[in-house]
Amino acid sequence: MSETFRLTLAQLAPTLGDIPGNIAKARAAWETGKTAGADLVMLPEMFTIGYQPQDLVMRPAFYREAMAAVEALAADTADGPPLAIGAPFHDGTALYNALHICDGGRVALRVLKQVLPNTDVFDEKRLFARGPDQGPFRIGPLLIGTPICEDAWWEDHVCSTMADAGAQILVVPNGSPYHRGKVALRHEKMRARVVETGLPLVYLNMTGGQDDQVFDGASFGINPGGEIAFQLPQFDDAIAHVDLEHTADGWRIRPGPVTPEPDAWEADYRTMVIALGDYFAKTGFKKALLGLSGGVDSALVAAIAADALGPENVRCVMLPSEYTSQSSLDDAEAVAKALGTRLDTLPISGPRAAVTEALAPFFEGTKPDVTEENIQSRLRGLLLMALSNKFGEMLLTTGNKSEVAVGYATIYGDMSGGYNPLKDLYKTRVFETCRWRNANHRPWMRAPAGEVIPPSVIDKPPSAELREDQKDEDSLPPYEVLDAILDGLIDREASVGELVAEGFDRDVVKRVEHLIFISEYKRFQSAPGARLTRRAFWLDRRYPVANRWRDKT
Repeated sequence: MSETFRLTLAQLAPTLGDIPGNIAKARAAWETGKTAGADLVMLPEMFTIGYQPQDLVMRPAFYREAMAAVEALAADTADGPPLAIGAPFHDGTALYNALHICDGGRVALRVLKQVLPNTDVFDEKRLFARGPDQGPFRIGPLLIGTPICEDAWWEDHVCSTMADAGAQILVVPNGSPYHRGKVALRHEKMRARVVETGLPLVYLNMTGGQDDQVFDGASFGINPGGEIAFQLPQFDDAIAHVDLEHTADGWRIRPGPVTPEPDAWEADYRTMVIALGDYFAKTGFKKALLGLSGGVDSALVAAIAADALGPENVRCVMLPSEYTSQSSLDDAEAVAKALGTRLDTLPISGPRAAVTEALAPFFEGTKPDVTEENIQSRLRGLLLMALSNKFGEMLLTTGNKSEVAVGYATIYGDMSGGYNPLKDLYKTRVFETCRWRNANHRPWMRAPAGEVIPPSVIDKPPSAELREDQKDEDSLPPYEVLDAILDGLIDREASVGELVAEGFDRDVVKRVEHLIFISEYKRFQSAPGARLTRRAFWLDRRYPVANRWRDKT
């Protein structure tokens, strides 16, 4: 009979800073593994403290509490299988991103992360010291190499070193956040390590939202030959018992269920739902508030909020002016009714008249312009924030990535709010996401199924309705053109010359480029929002606020 090894994987969601709560989850996962006859229970990278901790992890009181908690967990789990859990480690000289191996009532050893990512949302060179080369460790019959997250993304490095030192399998704990296409990218990178080393590989990811990022699970295993041996659900918590078998060709992962990941539309939508729901749960808010204008952006935010929090916990407010069309009033009512949310109406005519009267002596002799339009937006922001303060409901802001990119929003007006679910979703994708939500319903959605965003909302020309007959295209290129240019300038970092060569009008590209640069100060003060791409506005893209450079190509 061949040798076997049972590995229990805990694909779970930590809460950043909740060390006791995270340790309790780890202990419960260990109990599950113990009951199932596990030889090793594995938790993700930095699970003890949550991820990503940013500068919090450098506070001595914080990392000392985390280290003490792991020591206590090791003592508590002495009468069962070894447990591996991510946590910071300070050796008296430097701070490391570490995997702590708890065995026999103590932390028997620590594996220290070597490759510290310093791109996209990661700043680990700021936080941690680089660990030394380390070989595998033995548990029972198996020599296990545990490259930590980024350690496994690079060829001829940590994985090769561990394989050369005798590792028989690679088990990779991760804190890997979602972006569009990320699962396929992980498969590609991990297959390369399997080919490079000839070893089976198990990839363990965490779940849950943290600020802008969502960790999407989808843990998997790959055998030599490149086939996926198993895959856990994307986004969902799961505890899985993975059996390994020692064959004539070495250790192999016994095949298990391969859960297919959802398509990009569903993955993006669920990311926005999780990001919002976990942001509320982790900041202590229970109810959301938003201005429902009758337009497509606020309708989609209302749907996301209702799916994340439940319709009973979402208050929509229509704040009409004389420029608000009857169709917008009707559409807002239809959206709220379909979703099952509360809808209040709060006209801005009275406050606007008071502000107009107060400013009249100062504005005498001037012509109305964007100033008067922005007053309307800021009055709406003021009234919504008053409701938020009075009733403890977090205000959601509803600007899509196209608007955030070019500054087509009023700072201290419609940009007011604590979270923006659409911050990384271009306008053209907003339309399609609404259509996707109307056509699809999943068990994790808390709002009703069906056409919750009427076609009239999706199909009508976008307008801020701050003046008579206003349309977005009065101020911006058509969204199909704008989004394609933004994709080039922001997501691909293409030059103006390259976009002109692709067929775009140079004057339009230059205007969009200028709007992006002069709107940096607005983004600097904007609410966080769900990250869907590798060029989201926050940690992925960091530009100076004051900047005179412009592309001359």
